[in-house]
Amino acid sequence: MIIIGGGVAGLMAALAAAPRKVTLLNPAALGTGAASAMSQGGLAAAVSADDSVALHVADTLAAGAGLCDRAAVERICGAGPQLVETLLRLGVRFDRDGTGALAAGLEAAHARPRILHANGDQTGAEIMRALIAHVRATPSITIIEATARKILVGDNGVSGVLAVRGGEVLVLPTDRVLLATGGIGGLFSHTTNPEGAIGQGLMLALDAGAALADLEFIQFHPTALDVPGASLPLISEAVRGEGARFIDETGAYFMRGQDLAPRDVVARGVFAHVQAGHRVCLDARGIGARFATRFPSIAAICTRAGIDPSVQPIPVRPAAHYHMGGVVVDAAGRSSIEGLYAAGEVARTGLHGANRLASNSLLEAAICGEAAGRAMAALGEKPLRGLRGTALPPAPDAAPVRPNMTAHLGVLRDAAGMGRAAQMFAEMAGQNPAAALALRMALAGLARDQSVGAHARTDTHQLYKAA
Repeated sequence: MIIIGGGVAGLMAALAAAPRKVTLLNPAALGTGAASAMSQGGLAAAVSADDSVALHVADTLAAGAGLCDRAAVERICGAGPQLVETLLRLGVRFDRDGTGALAAGLEAAHARPRILHANGDQTGAEIMRALIAHVRATPSITIIEATARKILVGDNGVSGVLAVRGGEVLVLPTDRVLLATGGIGGLFSHTTNPEGAIGQGLMLALDAGAALADLEFIQFHPTALDVPGASLPLISEAVRGEGARFIDETGAYFMRGQDLAPRDVVARGVFAHVQAGHRVCLDARGIGARFATRFPSIAAICTRAGIDPSVQPIPVRPAAHYHMGGVVVDAAGRSSIEGLYAAGEVARTGLHGANRLASNSLLEAAICGEAAGRAMAALGEKPLRGLRGTALPPAPDAAPVRPNMTAHLGVLRDAAGMGRAAQMFAEMAGQNPAAALALRMALAGLARDQSVGAHARTDTHQLYKAA
């Protein structure tokens, strides 16, 4: 079996499949370029005495704006406490309070503090550290540094993968493939994702003919550090959970008590204030000297930008952060194509609906990656048939796509803009897989003619029009 992607979902799948043989394809060394390693906020799980899975489910459903799959929400949130035990057993060092219990923080739209952190704001990196160590120590897992370019599909489903390694084309026969390739933030001019996260897994799935859904739902994080560049450092929601508030360049507080509202609400509020000509900052001065110990990575990021958060407001702006849509999968990660699986951000499980609840991403990636790995390993061996369609497709190029994605599929959209973007994407789609994916996303936005969650149309919903 082949796993494409070396983030939390791919690594959990590879470990779950052991001792069956797995080939893990990743464009670079494990831990390099994976959005999982950049996750600051933490992992949401109902493990505290005053919390419950039912409350976690309710918060997730509320954030998803009525479009979550309740069964998926109950399954994934319900598996959270056991996942924490699994990660602890694998050596993940979550932060603990003075009594030795797991420390739980509060983030936006959570009714209880249930966000587990590691090293303050290095949760993703800590989980990746532990998983990578186990993957490297597992003899049944072979790691190949290569980029997948095509899923080969025959009459009986998946038959192989085409990948490139330097100037070499690899033809890898297999009857089962897991896409664990992450998100699409790199299709925008500003993102909290690695710049290389341009939806490669969705392009592979689209080319293979797999069913995709909810492509219009793109979450914009309201607090990316406002510095030059495309890939912007994230200022975690946990900073607001510790008491930071939004202000503008005049020092005025403008969010009217909505600092910890669901991300779509906060992103629209911040975006509207920026559109009105203001500079938006996050005022964390109330945290004071504790900032550097509670958020060491963010403190270091700010220091490199010449900012001391204990005495200076942090300039922020919305940036593309997470894609709620993706490859339609069932509870085992199976797509509409025999032998093709997906887990993590590339998959549409039904957990997030129209808007992901903070810190549910690591939860979903780990649980669904593990489930897909077990499901793939449980399949019986069958003879591999001859490969067909082994011509290498054009390489994706996000550069010509970014301007229109940013202008017309951003925090606020309208039919005219999405229509113009779709027309331009259509002209490029035949020779650029990134444009083909962007076209599907623009058409999905046009088709959903009402504002809901992260899909905010200014032409159909008065609430989202900038004041």
